[in-house]
Amino acid sequence: MSSSAATQSAPAPQAPPPRPLPAARSADGLLVAEAVYWTTYYLESEHHYEWNNGRLEEKPVSDYETFLVYAWFGELVRHFLRTHPCAQLVGLEMGFRLPLPGGTVIRKPDFGVVRNDNPQPLLPLDCSYRGVFDLCIEALSDQERSGIERDTVIKKAEYAAGGVPEYYILHQNPAHQAFYTRTPAGFYTPIAPQAGVICSRVLPGLQFRPTDLARRPELEALRDDPVYAGFVLPGWRADREQAAIEARRADAEAQRADAEAQARREAVNRADAEAQARQRLEHELAALRAGLAQGQSDG
Repeated sequence: MSSSAATQSAPAPQAPPPRPLPAARSADGLLVAEAVYWTTYYLESEHHYEWNNGRLEEKPVSDYETFLVYAWFGELVRHFLRTHPCAQLVGLEMGFRLPLPGGTVIRKPDFGVVRNDNPQPLLPLDCSYRGVFDLCIEALSDQERSGIERDTVIKKAEYAAGGVPEYYILHQNPAHQAFYTRTPAGFYTPIAPQAGVICSRVLPGLQFRPTDLARRPELEALRDDPVYAGFVLPGWRADREQAAIEARRADAEAQRADAEAQARREAVNRADAEAQARQRLEHELAALRAGLAQGQSDG
């Protein structure tokens, strides 16, 4: 084999596989001052941290099914606020500060609601909320016991003590779902369903079936459901009702036009019948007069 042939048949050198980038190390549990948290860790992109009285706490990740529950419920609240613009819905890891008897915490609910009459308005350029949310909602992570306890025990106590009027915990398992309202004594009590429906006190008119969190019906199915009909796609129903009114009006106009046309046809038929009757009568009179005249001439 010639050297040129050997060169042509030699395999091309393989590029070395890319090195995987090292995973960013979590600072979960690190002790930092509050000022350091706000400037260094609050807007951290790869990790989302809350701050618990000096210690960083990384927010755990929920499973995909729980995310779907969270997304469906968030869309339901958005539809409600479009129809009843009484509050603002926030997410994007926006945190708020709670000075509590046992120390200060900074929490980032998965999403929160600020009513328009809240003493602290939510401003367009706010990156953190300076007041207390009216409703906090957490999508529970059950990957570790610490994550479960943080949402169901620790944050529940903190939100109640900090004055959050309502607190909802969402999860793909109904056994882990919870919906609380704050009593005048400052404690959370479960919201009692009415005929299987949870009704919000913070957002009057917002209501839902906990069983629908698992089913997650399409919006087209909710718009005719009496539980949701008051705020899901009301414009579609209004358009449908207007179309029905216009259809009934058009049908009535068509029936009136048919009746008028029928009346005109009947009038024409009566006129024709009367004309024919007059002609027959005239013929009969003419024949009678001709007969009388003939009789007189014969006599």
